[in-house]
Amino acid sequence: MDQHDAILSRLLTLHPKRIDLSLGRTERLLAALGRPELRLPPIIHVAGTNGKGSTIAFLRAMLEAAGKRVHVYTSPHLLRFNERIRLGAEGGGTLVDDERLKTALERCEQANAGQPITFFEITTAAAFLLFAEAPADWLLLETGLGGAPSSPRSPSTIWSSLAIRSKRSPMRRPGS
Repeated sequence: MDQHDAILSRLLTLHPKRIDLSLGRTERLLAALGRPELRLPPIIHVAGTNGKGSTIAFLRAMLEAAGKRVHVYTSPHLLRFNERIRLGAEGGGTLVDDERLKTALERCEQANAGQPITFFEITTAAAFLLFAEAPADWLLLETGLGGAPSSPRSPSTIWSSLAIRSKRSPMRRPGS
């Protein structure tokens, strides 16, 4: 068991729904954290139903080959939550380590002060906090639900947005 699993388990209980599309809770938490979304590098926002992960992998490879430091935020993860947050560095980035992730999650949990917030919203705020505190040239930011109002849409510094469509994209949001 990872040292941050207990925190992640607590964060799952802060909202009765898994998906509740709104920006208000995220904006409230980001304000309590000192507005880390305003200290992010330029963002390339990748939205859509299918192909986001592949698109981000290609973009990251191209940018890193050009010598850029690239943060990446994706979901879901396959084995460990750390896979969602990649911190850019010279010569290629690394997944966030357990200690830095634990510290960011604890800071978010404390700043949230028990207010209702979804798991995805509070963990996205933790990612923004980590990204704001580590220098990088770019942030590749993935969002699903076709770019509907969700946590990764909060930053006001989005440089470019890519929308990926496929023939099998659903015509409505999950759960609607």
